[in-house]
Amino acid sequence: MICGIDEAGRGPVIGPMVVAGVVVENEEKLLKLGIKDSKRLAPSTRKKLAVEIKKVARDYKVEIIPPSVIDELRKRKTLNEIEKDYFLKVMEKLRADVYYIDAVDVNEERIATELSSKLPFRAKVIAKHHADAIFPVVGAASIIAKTERDVQIEKIAKELEPILGMPMGSGYPADPITRRFLEEWIKRFKSLPPCIRKTWKTLKRFYNGTIV
Repeated sequence: MICGIDEAGRGPVIGPMVVAGVVVENEEKLLKLGIKDSKRLAPSTRKKLAVEIKKVARDYKVEIIPPSVIDELRKRKTLNEIEKDYFLKVMEKLRADVYYIDAVDVNEERIATELSSKLPFRAKVIAKHHADAIFPVVGAASIIAKTERDVQIEKIAKELEPILGMPMGSGYPADPITRRFLEEWIKRFKSLPPCIRKTWKTLKRFYNGTIV
């Protein structure tokens, strides 16, 4: 059995980070689906592929890490460490012989060795940068993770957009729609909206420390 692990939502200021894992016997069926890195796919295509991936996978797991949990964990851990912890959590739930993961460390071999040593069973771990574009099983995990994050963002948008009467955007600080949304929220309510990662440096720099 092989397992691919990837995340979605590492950099946004709004919404959760999602880590997903997919287990298959081999990548043949995934190759037939034309699996690609989720970032290269339209949301509608990702959604359709996610359904097909779940059909052909032996198993899959999803971990949703809310902004409040990320903020709390970042008091004592780096984002890389948080991501590795959740990778390990998914790996333990999805037992496989070989794990392919998207490297969150500049040193691919280091993270592979670290995760392998922490597993409560013997397994090979292969970590590569841009693994979602190299290994179809990681691409599949990327699609599952991104699709779940899309769902979570839609839920947040349905809750918050009616309050301001304007779109929330993708949740990424580089998104001008998201920036306008946050600026208007802070201007109107003198506080940050829920589902915000308050510890994000990009957010603090953008508002020059005026956020509360």
